[in-house]
Amino acid sequence: MGSVSLKVGEGTARFSRGALCSSAVHLLMLFSIVTTNLFALYAFTSSSSSFPQTSLSHQSRNISVISEHVSLILREIDESQRKLRQIERELSGFDFFDSSRPAIPPELRTFLASHPLPLGRDSRSGLTHMLSSVSHQCGKSPSALDLLIQYTSYNPYRNCPAIDPTITHKLISKACEPLPRRRCLTKPVHSGKTGTRLPFPQSLWNPSPLPKTGTNGIDRKIWMKPRWKNDFLIDDVLALAGNNNLIKIGFDIAGGAGNFAARMAERNITIITSVLDSGGKPMNELVAARGLFPLQISASQHFPFFDGIFDIVHISSALNEGGAPAMGLAHTSEALEFLMFDLDRILRVNGLLWIDNYVCSSDERKKDLMRMIERFRYRKLKWVLGEKEVNGGGKLQIFLSAVLQKPNRGRIEV
Repeated sequence: MGSVSLKVGEGTARFSRGALCSSAVHLLMLFSIVTTNLFALYAFTSSSSSFPQTSLSHQSRNISVISEHVSLILREIDESQRKLRQIERELSGFDFFDSSRPAIPPELRTFLASHPLPLGRDSRSGLTHMLSSVSHQCGKSPSALDLLIQYTSYNPYRNCPAIDPTITHKLISKACEPLPRRRCLTKPVHSGKTGTRLPFPQSLWNPSPLPKTGTNGIDRKIWMKPRWKNDFLIDDVLALAGNNNLIKIGFDIAGGAGNFAARMAERNITIITSVLDSGGKPMNELVAARGLFPLQISASQHFPFFDGIFDIVHISSALNEGGAPAMGLAHTSEALEFLMFDLDRILRVNGLLWIDNYVCSSDERKKDLMRMIERFRYRKLKWVLGEKEVNGGGKLQIFLSAVLQKPNRGRIEV
């Protein structure tokens, strides 16, 4: 019932009786729909013509509400942009001190001033201005800011003024690094003696002409003849790496006169030595005079190297210098963690971390270091914990010497 049967014959379409009834129902439904739509159209047009003022008033209110929302959004965008510009200025270091202070040298103002990028906003960083590189800590410490003012008080394009030779070390020790660049000419370094420098490798143990430090710090016996059981021989440590794990490049942290780099240079291994001039002694000059690579950087600063590039990292007393006093992190477990994580970052997989005669000043410091080593899951190739005489005074202290190998941890929690 209701199905349609179509039969075609002699050019004529014939429908069954059920199909005719179904068609009538469809026509009735179509008529009802058309009639309903006509009544709706009439009611709509009639309402619109009867109340024109009400409709206009309603539309006006809607437009007013939309306008208020748009104004609010625009104000929020302006406020966000203002805050973003303020953040950029703070990150640039331009607002890390009171720029209205009369004592601020013009050269320091020029260096710290932010300049708009020539092509506008950078799509990757989101910055719109060129940023200077200087530590914010310089402005937080009044004493550091005073030293920074002395450091940047000069006449541009002329010779740098004669200031305290230890001012650079003092600024770095107050966490004021990196230091700002200067537009003055440094005075030539005058050695203590005149003469021609010896070629490499003769210069390793006879850096003639000697700088003002003389031979202070140069030790021909270290790592060659053990004095205590904590003293490892350099050839024994290299042998721990194995025949298939060649040592070619390394980093010596707080390496003093560069003795470790000199011993490694004799074995065709390149070592970068971090060293700070202390007490007016130009230790960087001494290391360079030996034909080695000095790097003026403290242990509290992020090491400027790519991840996993060193085959060996050598560290001793710098484990106690992992924080800067001005940052409030010196000799704390957090400072040690920051330092150890950065050491782990620059050391390649299967590389060696040589902890050389680290003074365990307290049980707490010793536990902190051992806890960090366990977290990193380093393989202990050599581990000696014992007493050692300090500065020939007969007093014994506990020292730790260890050679650790970095494992291939993968992406795990440490």
